[in-house]
Amino acid sequence: MTTALDQLHADANAIFSQALAACDIAPAFDRHIRFDGKTMLRQASPVLKPVVTPLDEYKRVLIISFGLAGLSMMEALLERLPKKISVRGVCSAPELPKKRNWRIKYFEGGHPLPNEDSFKAAAEALRLLKKARENTFVFFLLSGGGSAMLELPRDEKISLDDTIAFHETLVSSGATVTEINTVRKYFSAVKGGRLALAAPQSQKLTLLLADVPLKDLGAVASSPTLPDQSSPQQCAEILERFHLLEKFPQSVREYFDALNLPSKVDTTQDACAQEAFAKSQFETLLSNHDFVNAARDHAQKLGYRVIIDQAPGVNGYQATAISLLTRFHELRQEHPKLCLLSSGELKPDMPEEHGCSGGNQQFALASAFELANYPEATLAVFSASSDGVDGNSPAAGAVADPTTIARARAYGFDPETVLTRFDACPMFTALGDVLVTGSTGKEFGDLRLLLAQQ
Repeated sequence: MTTALDQLHADANAIFSQALAACDIAPAFDRHIRFDGKTMLRQASPVLKPVVTPLDEYKRVLIISFGLAGLSMMEALLERLPKKISVRGVCSAPELPKKRNWRIKYFEGGHPLPNEDSFKAAAEALRLLKKARENTFVFFLLSGGGSAMLELPRDEKISLDDTIAFHETLVSSGATVTEINTVRKYFSAVKGGRLALAAPQSQKLTLLLADVPLKDLGAVASSPTLPDQSSPQQCAEILERFHLLEKFPQSVREYFDALNLPSKVDTTQDACAQEAFAKSQFETLLSNHDFVNAARDHAQKLGYRVIIDQAPGVNGYQATAISLLTRFHELRQEHPKLCLLSSGELKPDMPEEHGCSGGNQQFALASAFELANYPEATLAVFSASSDGVDGNSPAAGAVADPTTIARARAYGFDPETVLTRFDACPMFTALGDVLVTGSTGKEFGDLRLLLAQQ
């Protein structure tokens, strides 16, 4: 027999899955781009005339696609491009395609940390771009996770192992995503606009799947094709505030020391850079905003009063749980059937020695302790990642309710130790409350749902 709590669990999973389905990549291409013969028509706005690009005027078309949705975006564009256009490209994504297009070089880039294929993909992308001239049109297809999946240090002496340690140090430093990306831009040969700078003479179009608010588009993949809006002084301040230099491997520390950041001149504003960015255009195909709105729409269909929490998810999972639950309890006094919806990434707050979990499952477990104070209430907290991967676990996320802690103890788990050890996945799996989707080929950030029903 389905209980009221079972129904909340089912509703949470349905809201998440329907939001993902509504944000399908192929239809998004069709809404923004279409081809009339070899002419590309870009419909940036329903009220404006389409931007016309005759691709037959170009000798070659390059496609550089990377990120958690890198393969989905590459396949969507290849299906729509006129067949007789000369295409070459690079795709770095979490998995390789079952059927490869011979014109594209595919790489299985690492995430959340770069791997050998991340290096190879970046080197191949730069090789192709540096050969591009005025007769080449370049598509950049960017999605979240691209910071790790396409990576190469500016200093060739820095090894892959040291690059991985550099990324690990940044992610665990307590810095925000924006601050982490600022430091990455000064380290990387492909971030901070450097992919666009590699082909200054070519016309370029960046198509984005944004897992961040629209005002923060520079955060997607650490801004490889947008002008860098940060300053050397900002980078130096972040390095100092989080004591990062002393934590970096020696080769990385020596590299940053040699940069002399506070007095470094910003070269992204020179004549060559201005030419490269003047020939660059940008289009957002889908965003976190679309994902959140799709979740809202389905929750409303299920009869919930939906309220969207606009606070950015840049705090740790425990602070976010306290903040959202406080607001949730206030709101449900007014709205008996309530869905408080929140999005954005959470800082993992992961200890050096940890188990199998991710920020979403940790958030659900932290919330479960508080929900246990309402044993008779019909409440649930759901949190999952739109890319299908939560931290180092095979799950996308989990759902908790007022019975979670008691059920966990009955199964022999110590929930306090599980939370401290960052090891929530085995516990939620045993309870049957983990969400496993596999890689979704999409990335719009995390989705948190706090549901109440009287």
